[in-house]
Amino acid sequence: MKRAKRIYILLGVLAVLCVATFAVSRYNEEQEKINTSNEIVPDIDAETVTALSWETEENSLAFHLDTESGEWIYDDDEAFPASTDKITDLLNVFAEYEADFIIEDVTDYEQYGLDDPVCTISVTLEDETVYEINLGNFSSLDSERYIEFGDGNVYLAVVDPYDSYNLELSDMILHDTIDTISQADSITFSGAQNYTIYYEEDSANTYCTDDVYFVEDGDLPLDTDSVASYLTSFCNTILSDYVTYNVTEEELTEYGLDDPELVITVEYPYTVTDEDGEETEETRTVTLSIGINQEELAAAEEELEEDEEVDLSEITMYVRVDESQIIYELTSTRYNYLIACGYDDLRHAKVLAANFEDVYQLDFTIDGTTYTIHTEINEENSDDEETVRLYYYYYDGEVVSADDLEEDDDIENYRVEVDGDTLSDVIEAVSAESFTDEEATGELETSFIAYLENDNYEQVEVELYRYDGTYCLAVIDGEPVSLVLRSSVVDLIETINAIVL
Repeated sequence: MKRAKRIYILLGVLAVLCVATFAVSRYNEEQEKINTSNEIVPDIDAETVTALSWETEENSLAFHLDTESGEWIYDDDEAFPASTDKITDLLNVFAEYEADFIIEDVTDYEQYGLDDPVCTISVTLEDETVYEINLGNFSSLDSERYIEFGDGNVYLAVVDPYDSYNLELSDMILHDTIDTISQADSITFSGAQNYTIYYEEDSANTYCTDDVYFVEDGDLPLDTDSVASYLTSFCNTILSDYVTYNVTEEELTEYGLDDPELVITVEYPYTVTDEDGEETEETRTVTLSIGINQEELAAAEEELEEDEEVDLSEITMYVRVDESQIIYELTSTRYNYLIACGYDDLRHAKVLAANFEDVYQLDFTIDGTTYTIHTEINEENSDDEETVRLYYYYYDGEVVSADDLEEDDDIENYRVEVDGDTLSDVIEAVSAESFTDEEATGELETSFIAYLENDNYEQVEVELYRYDGTYCLAVIDGEPVSLVLRSSVVDLIETINAIVL
């Protein structure tokens, strides 16, 4: 009996709730009308806005337009470099803003979460019209945001503005930028390195026709690909993790930027296109200054044992663009890229830096015997790509030069063709592991002379001497240059033997 009574009581309560719910729904239907709509509200033109502010649970930010300069100012600190593009993006959220549904004649904002909005946005126009925009809860049916613009209606948003306005101050900064630089007229280093690289086409100071960058002192050629890679690292320096946007003299000292570890200045050509599409060339200059946290550096140096060096990967690095007031933290990886800018970092590593297309003959000397191999470029292939074709002359049991054949000989009868890709690959593999100017004392392993179609350099001679079990010393045109892996020299010798023996 008691159980039955409880059931009757519960059924009674349920009936009362149903009646109450029905009454409330009927009341709300009378008070609020829900209509489907693609209405544009409030259609704010970003160019007419003079102030923008918003408040979320985490942040409260406000900006106003300086009508004279056209720049946006952060209300709490005029020194903050606000991004006009970012402000425009935020305002464009409400340009031709569409709603899926309109709930008219709203009396109960609480049910939409609009009595305590998750975000309140204020937009002031130049005619002093002010839009107060409140963002409420999500609709339980379609997970769209409830929004009200102060006109007595509630809208279901097609696009949720909260996704755009849930920002911190750091998101609003106008970061420094570096142009994409594909070619530099000059690159000047000071500090850890002190020299200048200049650009020159068709230089007489190199036998590699691709060389366009040279060190100012001595006109020494640099590897074009290495300089291009360095410029890419320079341009890709990450300018986002700022530590201050209004640096003081005291902070410059703290960051090591009053006397930078390295200063890199790049001068480069830049094409400017005006409103009419007319292009003009100008020269631009950009400078990066790299500093090291002085307090951290001093502490690390105190803990060093004798002959130890500071592990810079554990110390905070900084970078500054030109004379900008913004200072950015620099990752150790990017620091390592930028600091690797010495002559040895950017010079040719290959012992034969010439374009293989410019080589028409190679004389290899192995165990006292010289083998002459001729090269030519094969332009007739299915991939429309140039490939190297090698051949040599075999006469009377020996590999000979064309000059050794009699004039009345049918030279083609003694021509032997071989695949040239393998040889070019093994020659390119003979590359510097480190650079040195010490004289050769070991045994000559092999040597070769490359004859060039070059007005300034007719030939390049490479001698490879044994240095130890791991390395050979490369001597180019009589000057010691680098240590190369002995294994790459052995590969070269074996490849030549496979061709001619």
